[in-house]
Amino acid sequence: MEVNIIFKIALVGILVSMLNQILRQTGREEQAFLTSLAGLILVLFWVIPYIAELFETIEKLFSI
Repeated sequence: MEVNIIFKIALVGILVSMLNQILRQTGREEQAFLTSLAGLILVLFWVIPYIAELFETIEKLFSI
């Protein structure tokens, strides 16, 4: 697993939380929710290949 993905996830988390707080303070609740949802979907697209690789590795491990 690459270390870069951890830094990317942390950066997205920081940016989303900052945008979320700014949007909530200005009364834009729906846009704050959509920003959080977009951040979650972005991170999931980055993490899903690693999860698939983990399951393949586990499957190969137990098929011996």
